[in-house]
Parts: sequence; structure tokens; C-alpha cells
Amino acid sequence: MSQLFRVYARGRSGALWLSEALLVVGCYLAASYVFLQEEWEVFLLSDFGLARIGFTVVVFLGGAYFVGLYDRIRAESRVYLIQQFCLAMGIAFLAQAATQYVRLPLGLPRRVMLLGSVSCLVLLPAWRALYGGLILRSLPTERILFLGASPTVRELISHLGQHSELGLQCVGCVLPEGQPDADIPCAVFGSLSRLHEAVEEAKPDRLVVGLAERRRTLPIYELLDLRFSGVRIDDVASLYETVFRRVCINEVRPSQLVFTSALGSQRYNLQLQALYSTVIALAGILLAWPLMILAAAAVKLSSPGPILFRQTRVGWQDRPFTLYKFRSMQMDAEAETGAVWAQENDPRVTPVGRWLRLLRFDELPQLINVLRGEMAIVGPRPERPEFVKNLKQQIPFYNQRHSVKPGITGWAQINYGYASTLDDAARKLEYDLYYIKNVSAWLDFYIMFHTVRTMLTGRGAQ
Repeated sequence: MSQLFRVYARGRSGALWLSEALLVVGCYLAASYVFLQEEWEVFLLSDFGLARIGFTVVVFLGGAYFVGLYDRIRAESRVYLIQQFCLAMGIAFLAQAATQYVRLPLGLPRRVMLLGSVSCLVLLPAWRALYGGLILRSLPTERILFLGASPTVRELISHLGQHSELGLQCVGCVLPEGQPDADIPCAVFGSLSRLHEAVEEAKPDRLVVGLAERRRTLPIYELLDLRFSGVRIDDVASLYETVFRRVCINEVRPSQLVFTSALGSQRYNLQLQALYSTVIALAGILLAWPLMILAAAAVKLSSPGPILFRQTRVGWQDRPFTLYKFRSMQMDAEAETGAVWAQENDPRVTPVGRWLRLLRFDELPQLINVLRGEMAIVGPRPERPEFVKNLKQQIPFYNQRHSVKPGITGWAQINYGYASTLDDAARKLEYDLYYIKNVSAWLDFYIMFHTVRTMLTGRGAQ
């Protein structure tokens, strides 16, 4: 796997995207040849034909990504696969109609567009099924041998078995002396005392250390010999972060964060983030003010109470600030319960508030917080002081999320749902720590793009 925009990209998903891009290009080239024949070269070279086909291919593949066709290589069903390709093709047809309306020379002839699109809808699902089956299984995989079988190791083994597109295969594990192997979900190559024999037998490309207890059990000198012989050795926390794109707080140690060179929350990155956050917030207010007026009117007319919801949150470096949102709940929603987490399908939400939350319009007033320098466009969601005090005591590294400005959207928001329990808060912290380690402008724009996809399609987290 390679790292793109500070996000680990699945190489096999990239290969699928490239192969499908070539297939779509081929469909439209063939369709244009069928109808134009002798004029085909003139169309391609002198009549912007290549640009027209390229525009259609980019829009179609962008639509395919937008509707989630590249989230997983294997689709839930063939019917679902065809349905999603049809949605992506619908986006391409809308783009073609738009080019005709504004008279841009990027539209394809109708017959070429129709035949090319039908060809795509026939060939792409078939190619996806072939790629997800025969071709994917024939590609080489990286063989991984685990040292230990901690809960984190077992979670990784289960995930790797279900996601062959990662190109990682668990070949087994080696256990500490005396640990039973009855419930281990993979082959067991004996104990740590025969590590060299296990490596010769399993022939792994990488050893991953995942021992629950390392004192007096980690065979450090044997690992040193193997490392110098060319075997790659990783910590389970590192592999977990690469595979799940979040930091495992149960495995990471403070020293790993102290000595890491990967922390992205450096002064330059934060200053740059403040600059483009301000520009985007200002542009957002200028473009969204009609929507904000409509939302404010809907809140005011639908239920008694103020239009704006104001609440104290904990921000950068533990500084409290007042967060603004369009009110989506009934007035005095916590009068009887006190401070409680919001939940999915929360009964306190008003009918209008439900739509505001679904479309994310309730978050628009936070652009004011960004202009005031209290928030950024992207960052960990700010939490209430009542919750922060308890979460700091119960979840390790929780206070580190305040080392960057809180955001309107964030890595945790596009990857996870509502945090209504302590376990949910811990899981979202793992995503927040991943973001803080890798913060950059490219990662921020990646998150913004996925936030737009969530707003328009309803897919993704909250």
C-alpha cells in the first residue's frame, strides 16, 4: 500500500480504477468509431473528440467514486453493482446535458454517448466481477506472521481475511510459551522459543509483533538476527494504523508518539490550515447566505425558541469557546436529563432539525467560529467541557486531540457515526489521533471532498 495525500491508498483499488478508466475510454472510442468511421480521426484530433471523451470519462469515474463503487472491490450483489453504475452514468448524462445548455464544446454526439454508455454498463459489472474474483486471487500478496495473538492481532487477522484487496495475507502466528492455541483464528507455528524454525516454515515477508506482554517474552536478539537477514519487522500498532487508518490506543505507547517523525501538526501546517480555513469560511458564507436565511426562517417558524444554538465547547489548547449552530432540537432539551450525548434518531430533534442535520445545514453558523479563529474547516469535533473532563480520565491520549483546532468536519466524522458511548468516543479518538499525526492540506481537502459526498448522498458517518 502506498501513501497518497497522507492517506494510505489500496494499490489494488487503484489498479481497479485504472483498468476501469481504460475500459471506459475504450467503450467511447469504439462507439465513436462505429458511427463516424472515416471521420473518426478528424473527430478525435480536430473536433476536440479526445477532450470530449476525456471529460465524459472523468465525470463518469468521479460519479462512480462518489456513489461508493471504489469503497470496496467486491460489491454486495450484482444487482447493487449495476444499480450504482447506472447512478454514475446518470451523473455523466447530467454533465452532458449541462454542456449542451451552456454551449461548451465538451458534449459527445448523442449516438456516441448512448452506445458508449450502454457498452460501459454491460462490460464494467462483468469486469468488476472478474477482477474481484479470479484476478484479485492471482495477484501476489504480502505474507505476514504475527508474534502473539492479542485482541488487536485477532482483529487484524479477521479483517485481512475479509479484505483481500489490501494485498496482505496472514500466514499464521507464533505464541508465547504456555498460551493455548485452541481459539486462535489462524495457523500456529509453535512458540517463540522456535522463532527461527517458524520463519523458515511459514516464509513470511513481514513479522508483526503483537504480544500482549513483552517484558521477558520478546525475543529481541532473535528478531535482530532476522531483521539483519532481510525480514521486515513491524509493531502491530503500525500495521493496525495502516490497515484501519486510525491509531490503536490500546497498542500505541507514549514513547512512540514522542519519538515519531510522522506527526503532522507542525507550525507550518497549522498556519497554512488557518489561512485556507478562513478563505473557505468566507467564501462559504458568501455562497450559502440564501440557504442560511431559509434555514433560520424554518427553525423560527417550526418551533419556539432561538434560531441559533449556542454551547460552550473545548477548543485548541483546552480553551473554551462558544459554538454556533442552527437549533435542531426542542428548546431546553436537556432541562430534565442534564448534559447527554446526541444520538442517531434522537427524539429531542424537531422535524425541521432532522432535515437540517441530514443535509448538514445546521453546521453552517460554525463558519463564523472559523472566521473568529476558534475552529478550522477540518479537525476533531469540539466536545463539551462536562464530557471532556470525564473522557480525559477514562481514555488515554484524549487530551492530545486539543493540539489542533477543532473542525466543522473531520477524519472521525467521515469514518464513524455518532459517539453516544464511552467506546464510541474511544474509537473516534483513534481516528482523531490518526488525523493529528498526518494533518496536511491534502488530507484536509480529501476530507472535505468526502464530506460533500456524505451531504449529497447520505452515505458515511455523522
